Amino acid sequence: MATEENVRGAFHIQEFYCRHMDAPMYARLCAAIGDGLTRASRTGARVLDWPGEPTRDALPLRLCGGLHALVRAGRDAGLAAVFAGEVIDPGAIAAAVNAALVAHDDTIFPWLDGPPQTNEPGRSGALILGLMEIARRYGPKIELLEIGSSAGLNLLIDRYAFDLGGVRVGPPDSPVTIRPEWRGDPPAPVDIDIVSVRGCDVQPLDATDAAVEARLLAYVWPETPARAERLGRAIAMQRARSVDLVRADAADWIEARLAEPQAAGVTRVLMHSVVWQYLPEEVANRIRAAMAAAGARATAERPLGWVMMEPNRAFAQQIVRVKSWPGQTEWHVLATAHAHGTWVRNGILDEDRVGYDLPASAKVEAG
Repeated sequence: MATEENVRGAFHIQEFYCRHMDAPMYARLCAAIGDGLTRASRTGARVLDWPGEPTRDALPLRLCGGLHALVRAGRDAGLAAVFAGEVIDPGAIAAAVNAALVAHDDTIFPWLDGPPQTNEPGRSGALILGLMEIARRYGPKIELLEIGSSAGLNLLIDRYAFDLGGVRVGPPDSPVTIRPEWRGDPPAPVDIDIVSVRGCDVQPLDATDAAVEARLLAYVWPETPARAERLGRAIAMQRARSVDLVRADAADWIEARLAEPQAAGVTRVLMHSVVWQYLPEEVANRIRAAMAAAGARATAERPLGWVMMEPNRAFAQQIVRVKSWPGQTEWHVLATAHAHGTWVRNGILDEDRVGYDLPASAKVEAG
């Protein structure tokens, strides 16, 4: 069980990430909660008596999501002033939060029940780099498998248009163009043909449901309204044509998919982003073993790839890396990125700083 000191420290860890991710209002909010949260509400007491590891459980983001939902619903004027950046004094922010928790205790309390679903389409702008590298190695055709798909918004990666430092990828008539701030050289163009996209999640969300859409929007930081607007357009794409998303344990699902026949000339690719930290170690180890076994069977005609965007908590950045079979079985770092895909840095300055295969316990949800 975490101590109250651990819990308060988790909010300050999240403050650090928010400051490094250009979210000063959320940084102020997390700092004020870390210092000033009280037990005056059931929600406040539950947070301070959290039974698990609060950072691994993304406890600060659970609470902030519930608070933002209140603001979006127009139910608390004092909290709305905090979210609008009109209140910056730490004591005043803490007072507004504690008052909101008392007034809306029954509403906020359930937001602590599960991890945040920060299903962010912008992450596709970094993940596509990995898929382009796979296409460069083995040819354009890719069969894509994603674990931890949440509401499936990155399962639309074959339908998004991308502008990667001036290099255009994807259908030009897409309703969503993902255009991260590009740092470094643009990627070399390569033909890519994603022939199928499937995903799984232990608790998949139906983004086309209005209540789910509202929940997803509550997890979008208010300082980035463009993210919320893009999220809405991505959900509209799902309403027009659904994605292949199923409820499943990640290891069970990947083992089953890797056992299926694979078409000649198509590379099968496992992809995930900001999910590895949530996997129980047993599940993560099974996935590693299944990929290694499938990799040993891979051929030039039926290759296998692994693309991930996962956090390095020491530097508050996401690391985009790839490995593949046959022939490229060591992790290769392609880029670093903002957790929401706001910017992508093609290549890295010092690979020794990155850390290639951190255990699940070493990773931190950045939001």
